[in-house]
Amino acid sequence: MSVICGVLVASLAIPGVASAGVAISRSITYFNNLPAQLAVAPPSQSTKVLSADGQPIATFFAENRVKVGLDQMSPYIKDAIVAIEDSRFYEHAGIDPQGILRALTSNLTSGGRQGASTLTQQYVTNVINESLLSADRSDQVILSGQKSLGDKVREMKLALELEKKYTKDQILEGYLNIVFFNRDAYGIEAAARHFFSTSARDLTLPQAALLAGLVNSPSFYDPTAHPENSIKRRNQVLDKMLSEGKIPQADHDAAVATGVELKIAPAKQGCSAADIAPYFCDYVSHLILNNPAYGVDATDREKKLYRGGLTITTTLDSRLQAAAQEQVDATAGANPDKWGASLVSIAPGTGRILAMAQNTVFLPAPGKFDTQLNFNVDAKDADGNDLNGAGGFQPGSTMKPFTFAEWLNEGRSMVAEVDAAQRSYPLDFPWKSSCGKVLGAYNTAEKALGAADDLQNNDEGYYRKMPVNYGLYNSINTATFAEAAQLDFCGIQRMVDAVGLHSGVDNAPVNMHQLGNLLGAIGVAPLHLANAFATFAADGTYCAPIAIAGVTDASGRQLPAQISDCRSAVKPEVARGVNSVLQDVLKRGSGIYIQPKVQDQVPVAAKTGTSNTNGATWVVGYTTGLATASFFGDTLDGQNRPGQNVTINGKFYKNIDGYMLAGPQWANYMQKVAGLYPAAAFAPPPESMTKP
Repeated sequence: MSVICGVLVASLAIPGVASAGVAISRSITYFNNLPAQLAVAPPSQSTKVLSADGQPIATFFAENRVKVGLDQMSPYIKDAIVAIEDSRFYEHAGIDPQGILRALTSNLTSGGRQGASTLTQQYVTNVINESLLSADRSDQVILSGQKSLGDKVREMKLALELEKKYTKDQILEGYLNIVFFNRDAYGIEAAARHFFSTSARDLTLPQAALLAGLVNSPSFYDPTAHPENSIKRRNQVLDKMLSEGKIPQADHDAAVATGVELKIAPAKQGCSAADIAPYFCDYVSHLILNNPAYGVDATDREKKLYRGGLTITTTLDSRLQAAAQEQVDATAGANPDKWGASLVSIAPGTGRILAMAQNTVFLPAPGKFDTQLNFNVDAKDADGNDLNGAGGFQPGSTMKPFTFAEWLNEGRSMVAEVDAAQRSYPLDFPWKSSCGKVLGAYNTAEKALGAADDLQNNDEGYYRKMPVNYGLYNSINTATFAEAAQLDFCGIQRMVDAVGLHSGVDNAPVNMHQLGNLLGAIGVAPLHLANAFATFAADGTYCAPIAIAGVTDASGRQLPAQISDCRSAVKPEVARGVNSVLQDVLKRGSGIYIQPKVQDQVPVAAKTGTSNTNGATWVVGYTTGLATASFFGDTLDGQNRPGQNVTINGKFYKNIDGYMLAGPQWANYMQKVAGLYPAAAFAPPPESMTKP
């Protein structure tokens, strides 16, 4: 082989020169001194994202490739590729002496630069180029027509050594998995899916022959652009298979008589082309790209996602997701004014995100509200990494249960009376804080809490004394302030922090020493609001939200995934007291008009919420097995539009309230899915908590 390659080098370099013998000798030495090792790394493969129940969500790829074993490929494609590309593949040792001599004769007689690449040599070229692409060195990729003499001889040496290390079938399998068929199809499995909507295993004879012919010139023989060229080339492959004895005459003739018969399945890449849950998909992708467990830097993690052949199994329940998407779309309608609707569900006691939907599309489409912002998640994570979230919305009265929880936490009765007639708290009001001093604007440097000049309730008839539970399930603002006036604001702060609430913009704590935050002035993301209520549903156990249940790489090796990170956050008896009162929201409180009546089917608790300008409206409700935040409001930049004097789905609203749109959205969805997760009766609060 060294002599043959030396002769080829010399003949191509100095054909007809008298000193060819010297050149051949030197070329043999040159050949023998070439490197012989080739690192055959797995080629770039597509990453797939799946729901918890195995449904495909999306695919990520730089090169659309799905690796399959040789035993998962049709015999036709194996025979076709060998017949047309390298008929002596199973006979030579990596280079083909007959082919080399043919090229040598042509080059000596016509002055050409004909090559003689075997399948093994082609595989070597593909492996080298793939490694360059994976290393972001595409400028160094050398195409077949651009190879220098040195490139060609180096390829031969590597092919010879490769054949010593791998079997013929291993080389053929590697070649068929790496070779380029189309910009949307790398490898035979992706090509079979793209051109024929089938698998490599099920390729028919004419399909396999067409694909085998395609690799010689994917552009010239592209059946979508040049069907005549494609058929002519396919028939050449069939003729070669016949002459090689791979197929009988009858099969050959039947295949030749067949048309192209394509069934194109365009490759869909990324979350914008997700089969379901595009915004949840986007959230998952950001979790991967932000996590050092998947690479030392952002570039490395992006490579892992788009080239690593990962299988990412998420926590999403496709049944819940379908119901959630259907409901948010129904709530918002055609929506020319671009009002936002969203639903997100959490499994209490685990933190698993089960559904995440909103009434928008990822890419612009006629008659659709498009945005790439995820309404349900924070703008950034705790480390400041981008999550592509809208940054939260004002929670309004859905913040009230956390003040009530601190009321119970301090040992007070859920039926104790407070004075909800008080509407004004002056600057020097002695609010309490165990953080170090009694706070009042004129006797502390912080001036932290300020004044409440004229508190307003939704209805006039509630400026009076009332039990605190009554004030909560009827969502009375003045009752919440009357509670807070007797509480330790540091205790309220600890309660809000314990259930995971924070600013959706920058992850900062919600400062409960600012009076407006008692009524939800700081925007929080629906995901974390749902999860805070899930803490009550789980008897006081808080679990951080998780979306990624499992990750494996292309070799099947397990990579780090998210696991439930749970802790005791609220005393069980306090959680039970909150649950007891929030069940009354739907039975006789601010959510009494919400239809359908989910509480008639399963034990359920909920809280309505509306911002001051009615631009953000909510119902957050839960069973023991499922917690869901339902949002409707202004999601545009700035979130400044009031939800007043607006028409939604043909119905005019003077003021949008939580129970009007977010409420039915939540109820219709929960009616469909609550039974899919355990929905036991809530444990009752201790008897001492229910006494005046």
